[in-house]
Amino acid sequence: MKPSKSRRRTADFDGDDKAIARPADDASNADDVRRIPVFVVVPPRLLLLDIAGPLEVLRQANRLQSRVRFEVRYVGPISALQTSIGITVAAIDPLPEELPPQSWLVLAGDVEYVMLTGGGPGPGKSAADEASEKTIVKWLKATVRPGHKVISICTGALIAARAGLLDGYSCTTHYLSYKELAVIAPRARILENRLYVEDGERYSSAGITAGIDLMLYLVHQATNQSCAVGVARYLVVYLRRSGSDPQLSPWLEGRNHIHPAVHRVQDTIAADLAKSWSLIRLARVAGASARHLSRLFHEHAGMSIPQYTNRLRVAYAQELLRETRLDMERVAEQSGFTSTRQFRRAWQRIHKTPPRDARLRSYPSH
Repeated sequence: MKPSKSRRRTADFDGDDKAIARPADDASNADDVRRIPVFVVVPPRLLLLDIAGPLEVLRQANRLQSRVRFEVRYVGPISALQTSIGITVAAIDPLPEELPPQSWLVLAGDVEYVMLTGGGPGPGKSAADEASEKTIVKWLKATVRPGHKVISICTGALIAARAGLLDGYSCTTHYLSYKELAVIAPRARILENRLYVEDGERYSSAGITAGIDLMLYLVHQATNQSCAVGVARYLVVYLRRSGSDPQLSPWLEGRNHIHPAVHRVQDTIAADLAKSWSLIRLARVAGASARHLSRLFHEHAGMSIPQYTNRLRVAYAQELLRETRLDMERVAEQSGFTSTRQFRRAWQRIHKTPPRDARLRSYPSH
């Protein structure tokens, strides 16, 4: 994951434990608002979760801050279709003749067989479905221009590949579709066992729930970490996973619980890893005594607060090593360590190889 240029901030929480973004950058008037057009391309036999999850991220991002507005339209070759779980979606706008500059284009995945009402399987791909897919591919070839973000969810990458949009790019897709994607896009670099991949203006995810992780990352890029943390908490994701991580990420370790006070502390730490968090300050966040918070953290997270903090800092340092060329001192500093020595000691508790190996794997030719 590439580090955001936005300032890190901690999410505030109200009495209902719902994250409320209170950034200092709330727009004072309409002229200050950045508007991002988001076009969601709806294919036949749509895998409903591919758009339901990521678009809930955008809905919540619009609710939690006002500096950036995500203006969503659903487009496709037909105005209504049956989704993967049998429910029909309608009021789909026609594919536009052109896309505004800086638009986001979300390509959702599909399924071979839909589930009909009552649980029975529906028919497979029809001639009409194939015609719709060809229409989408033709439209993509004619419409996508530099400046447009192409965001594929799950097997949406296959549609992007058919349009030539992944040629020369790194990408990923659902693990069951790696081989098919390789055949369609032999010039693409397919990265397996990745939740999502960013390469220039191309973003791709492993699909289904990984689409939420990708959209949280994009929201973080467009807004700030406070907003992303607030959205993740609302969705009970709590913190997004890194695109460079496999199925289980250090960002999710210790979060398989539902204790609100412990989650508040974890969110606070994650929102500003570079800050020196004292136990007393975190206890105020939790609304508990320092001793009680330590006990709760051990009980629900399965580790101490310093262990948890260092794990996140090491995970973030690993991302910086993979995605940037910052020297070790800057990596340590941005990750929240007071020195490279402290950073290396924390790293060695988790990894068998030294930090430089993470960079060598990322830049093998240098």
